[in-house]
Amino acid sequence: MAVVILNWNGRHWLKQFLPAVVEHADGATIVVADNASTDDSVAWLQQHFPAVRLLLHAENLGFCEGYNHALRQLDFRYYVLLNSDVQVTPGWLLPLRELLERDATIAACQPKIRAFNQPEAFEYAGAGGGYLDQLGYPFCRGRLFDTLETDHGQYDDSRPVAWATGACMLVRASAWHALGGLEPAFFAHMEEIDLCWRLQNAGYGVWYCGQSTVFHVGGGTLPKSNPRKTYLNFRNGLALVYKNAAPAELFGTVAARVLLDWIAAARFLTQGAWADAQAIGRAHWHVWQQRAYWRQRRQLGRPHLRVAERGGTYAGSLVWAYFVRGVRTFRDLQIPDGAALPAHGPAHVHPERQREVEHDG
Repeated sequence: MAVVILNWNGRHWLKQFLPAVVEHADGATIVVADNASTDDSVAWLQQHFPAVRLLLHAENLGFCEGYNHALRQLDFRYYVLLNSDVQVTPGWLLPLRELLERDATIAACQPKIRAFNQPEAFEYAGAGGGYLDQLGYPFCRGRLFDTLETDHGQYDDSRPVAWATGACMLVRASAWHALGGLEPAFFAHMEEIDLCWRLQNAGYGVWYCGQSTVFHVGGGTLPKSNPRKTYLNFRNGLALVYKNAAPAELFGTVAARVLLDWIAAARFLTQGAWADAQAIGRAHWHVWQQRAYWRQRRQLGRPHLRVAERGGTYAGSLVWAYFVRGVRTFRDLQIPDGAALPAHGPAHVHPERQREVEHDG
């Protein structure tokens, strides 16, 4: 198993979080794939962690091609895609690996993701496992839009989900290579959702493992209000649905997404966020311009499962539930548990608070 960290000018993250990754590797090979950093990341790694395997990219390939290029050079049974701004905990790898070894049909899984700066809360990028509503909008157990729940052990089980977060994802190498890895045209954002949707279309399962916990800083690449991030999210979100939705559901889903995207653009305008509104327009225009490419990618992804045939789906509109009905927690959506496994194991403690817990005990 290889734990692969993609780095671009992130020496400060590596300095803060890589020591714990190395300490709690449990026999895994640690790899840092560098996306042509211009800071001193490479020199720092070579000086302080010479045993870490270093892959050097000639240019910044982005998140998707950065990982695709790196993993083509690695021969392991499992890969862990791990963000550089993630604090791992003792024993975090074993439950993830055991889940995939127990069931050969599971191709990917993620741990519980809690916020590094607010340790009792779930973190935006992954939380307690990724879901999709009937229109392809992503959300998580523990996070609906910007509303984050506090972790009270309510999501300590393991269960099938729609997608596992790219912040920390264990993926079966054979499935990764069979599907060609991450969508190269996405560059970054929603790439893991696309991969997991394609995995389900191909007959694999995607799971959440509540017996493993990591802490994610989040927002380490682009700030939340950045129009570039708005562009990538709306472009990739529309392409995601077009690539993967079932034929009978495709037209209605795409039409609804376009309408809701323009409502979002209008909302940006009322808030004075002109650049974000323009980013949505550019996103739609570029999807249309590249429609031949996306049509080809859709053909490669057949068959396409209906909403009711995929794990981790909500047969309703999250937008309606959240903004009209006022739903704020995952449990209020009343999604069936599916094939959930019971919760077990100890509570997870933030590494920086472990000493306080031991002292109190």
